Amino acid sequence: MLNRLEMLRIFVAAAEATSFKDAAVRMGISPQVVTRAVKELEESLGELLFHRSTRQVRITAFGEAFAARACEGVQQVDQLFPQRGEAAEGEIAGRVRIAAPLALGRLRLMPALAALSAAHPGLSFDLRLSDQVADVVDEQIDVGVRIGFLRDNRFIARRVSRLSFHVVATPALIARVGRPLRIEDLHALPTSAMLDKGSGRPWPWLFAGGQQFHPERTAFICDDAETEAQAVLAGMAFGQIPGLLAEPHLVAGRLEEVLLEVAPEPWNIYVYRPQRGPVPARIRRVFDVLVTALSAPGEPAGPAEERVRQPL
Repeated sequence: MLNRLEMLRIFVAAAEATSFKDAAVRMGISPQVVTRAVKELEESLGELLFHRSTRQVRITAFGEAFAARACEGVQQVDQLFPQRGEAAEGEIAGRVRIAAPLALGRLRLMPALAALSAAHPGLSFDLRLSDQVADVVDEQIDVGVRIGFLRDNRFIARRVSRLSFHVVATPALIARVGRPLRIEDLHALPTSAMLDKGSGRPWPWLFAGGQQFHPERTAFICDDAETEAQAVLAGMAFGQIPGLLAEPHLVAGRLEEVLLEVAPEPWNIYVYRPQRGPVPARIRRVFDVLVTALSAPGEPAGPAEERVRQPL
């Protein structure tokens, strides 16, 4: 028989992990011990904490509510017995699951995560890159990065910078087919399009005042922003490209911007974490490092931590 505090510790680890095996690895125990602890706790409470199947284990609604209280209770007990010389900054360890857009994750997050790994060898990362909005609860995301709107009131978020969008083409393509002077002129020109994987339809290009352009004469379609930028850079089409991909080529003269007078407002970039009660030191550290890595010099950021209050 495990004591109740140990059962709660194991249950909290299982609630935060993707599987009982993952929880066992985090705690340095066997999966059988995790299974036994959860079963004993369920018998003690008279409630089911996890739905189990041959493919997955999913926490129940009761289990989610109980996990929040259990996590707080375990931490309160730990605070009654402070450890002499508590873990130093360099001893931060454990797995952190991160969600981010593809291009931003590859170009901006990876250098920051590499530096974190060197500073804290005990940290490990589970990085989920996708331009689709992550399901934070189902995927158990610890820290996320999002471009655009963030309206989920379950998040604590920090606005770190803004992302601009540029309609660009190579000088050679502009010389060959002409420069658009109005949004309507794009209909007669070769354009690129980014597919929305959710709907299967191309994303519209956005312009000032809520104006939109729906690419019709597409010379290139794909579902990856970096690949679209490469096609535009190869002179295949005009494209509306995010600043982190377009701006180095604009500075170097490899691309030219058109329709600058109707450029859309930049989109906010947020670093966020779900509200799950006490924040482990490893998650706090990763959150703070990503805020620093993604903050633009001279760009006014949001509050140190702002609760997102708008409805979904």
